Amino acid sequence: MAAVATANGLPVLSSQAYLEGKTVWETRTLVADLCRQFYTLGWVSGTGGSITIKVHDDSIPKPDQLIVMSPSGVQKERMIPEDMYVLSSGGDMLSTPCAKPYPHKSPKCSDCAPLFMKAYQMRNAGAVIHSHGMESCLVTMINPFSKELRISAYPKATAVLVRNHGIYVWGDSWISAKTQAECYHYLFDAAIKLHQLGIEWKIPSHGLIKNESYQSGSKRKFNVYANSGLAVQASVPSRKCIVLDIEGTTTPISFVTEILFPYARDNVRKHLTSTYDSLETKDDIKLLRAQVLDDLEKGIAGSTPIPPDDTGKEEVIESLVVNVEAMIKADRKITALKQLQGHIWRTGYENNELQGVVFDDVPEALERWHASGIKIYIYSSGSREAQRLIFGNTAHGDLRKYLCGFFDTTVGNKREARSYFEISQSVGVDKTSQILFITDVYQEAVAAKAAGLEVILSIRPGNASLPENHEFKTITSFAEI
Repeated sequence: MAAVATANGLPVLSSQAYLEGKTVWETRTLVADLCRQFYTLGWVSGTGGSITIKVHDDSIPKPDQLIVMSPSGVQKERMIPEDMYVLSSGGDMLSTPCAKPYPHKSPKCSDCAPLFMKAYQMRNAGAVIHSHGMESCLVTMINPFSKELRISAYPKATAVLVRNHGIYVWGDSWISAKTQAECYHYLFDAAIKLHQLGIEWKIPSHGLIKNESYQSGSKRKFNVYANSGLAVQASVPSRKCIVLDIEGTTTPISFVTEILFPYARDNVRKHLTSTYDSLETKDDIKLLRAQVLDDLEKGIAGSTPIPPDDTGKEEVIESLVVNVEAMIKADRKITALKQLQGHIWRTGYENNELQGVVFDDVPEALERWHASGIKIYIYSSGSREAQRLIFGNTAHGDLRKYLCGFFDTTVGNKREARSYFEISQSVGVDKTSQILFITDVYQEAVAAKAAGLEVILSIRPGNASLPENHEFKTITSFAEI
């Protein structure tokens, strides 16, 4: 890496060496990672929403630090560090991404840039998040004539709501902005639910109020009492989230082993050949190279060295096919394989050669849980894209409308307790015990329980047998929950 030019002992921020340095690159990567995470939360779906973070450098005063900003009009869950814009503290463009081939649009910095700059210049922010989360849009419609959303008597707002267009949240760091964004979305969700119940959502005491509601087409009046001196004991469910495994839990194992795996195996060569020069496939190959190198060092059976790119396309593809087939045969639960499989399966769904399969009791249960306010997530060894494809293309229609997000092995191994703790940090619960995890794999159940989750084992046709005298509750249908 080239030496960073300095002036008066400080780095020249506009120098190419600094722009390509570790500090800026880490911030670019962080923005891309957060965009993917916020996509799973529904904050930046479609092409909406955006994120910007200052490049933290102890040697640079905060007002002078560079700014990394996400682009506009792109799929946030597929962004990479190279897609980011880098601006000076005054808003001048210092680095722009290269154009991508069709169907990608020409790169364009976030349309939110002027508002982001106001947060930096007027609030000394270190990061700003613009969310299009459903809660942040709906909450502005509760009172269409109000100029503010007041949730408590003494708000210390670090955010601005734009009617029907989401929220802008800032903090002195990306951690602060992210934490506050999560809290705001929680409060908005609570306000919406209280309003639906006819409960005064603006006053924390929620005392005696009068309200009018329309039900079955007729107008009725009712009173809501709270804190009135009458002790009422209510049974409030502590369960706030349900996290589901796929294979053997929502979906027959046979669909994966007899349909999806063979399809990926039979089409890997065709896929790599037709998409070899695409950025997506280059990223897939990069992950496979790293995995195979690690496998060779560990002596994993079936691993074959992948020649360098300059050897020739055919030779590289041939070695990739050999390795991928060996990984599929061994049912490896590794990100490099799962990501490539997801891309191959996507083509199958687009060509109507594949259709997602779930057990018949699953759609009704998802709808019922969703209607009761429980958030539902998926955690599978398959890539998040593969998960979305299964639930988005079933004979029962698109079931993704009931799901709040997807987790794969990038969050951690499913047989390690820390993976479930990481999930608990992302789903908006106060305690890990407020999460129910359902799986067919005993070792996953043990790991989830060690993290404090409630666990139920799924017994479905074709599942592996469970250890005798295990301690977990079992079900054969989601109708039992």
